[in-house]
Amino acid sequence: MLLEGKNAVITGSASGVGRASALRFVEEGARVVCADLDADGAKETVRQIEEAGGTAVAVATDVSKEGDVAAAIQAAVEHFGRLDIMFNNVGIPTPRLGMTFTDHSFADYQKLAAVNFGGVFLGCKYAVEQFKKQGDGGVILNTGSVAGLVGWGGTVYGATKGAVVQLTRAVAVEVAPENIRVNALCPGAMPYTGFMAAGGLQLPEDQIEQVAQAAGSIHPMGRPVTAEDCAEAAVFLCSDRAKNITGVLLPIDGGYVAK
Repeated sequence: MLLEGKNAVITGSASGVGRASALRFVEEGARVVCADLDADGAKETVRQIEEAGGTAVAVATDVSKEGDVAAAIQAAVEHFGRLDIMFNNVGIPTPRLGMTFTDHSFADYQKLAAVNFGGVFLGCKYAVEQFKKQGDGGVILNTGSVAGLVGWGGTVYGATKGAVVQLTRAVAVEVAPENIRVNALCPGAMPYTGFMAAGGLQLPEDQIEQVAQAAGSIHPMGRPVTAEDCAEAAVFLCSDRAKNITGVLLPIDGGYVAK
């Protein structure tokens, strides 16, 4: 019960890391607002949580829209009384596999920036405002990427995740005196999480397995990253066991960044 009595908003909780984290947070005693553009998927996550005896609500949320992000945080306050954890997890990938920098249109850039960086900016902003209003601290966790730490993957995607990395560190330092912690997960390749599909990349099952094997081969540990890997790290970083950890960028990458 590492998160007993805590109330969390998890964006992107209709699938992948978001759903796995919502399920684990509830197992550890939290109540969760499942926020996602895919409203039906968020409701399915809530159904699974309730079936397991937990408490959650679904909120349709486009993280690129300021009003939607503010409303997701307000939902936690209205349903549960307060906000303790904001997990800015939503992210979309490079639009097409193998794209070079110059292959990207300005529209591609705008969408990646609005969701991957804009969504984290808004989530951090409104969470910090709510935590300050409550006056007793809080936790923010962002989903970055190995691509934000080293040159890896799509160039524009990596730039948006680099922005998440820097925002995480800067906000962590700024709000530390108010007992607000801010950290980021930086996953490696996650072919099984539905992440690619979120960006419109629909691969047949046999091709997903090929991509997974290729992804695992570039990690020193020899296997791809799973949603559950990220969820376990999220539970720890959002718990009081990590009460003196802030500004950390945690690679979940089978050792890739250490090479």
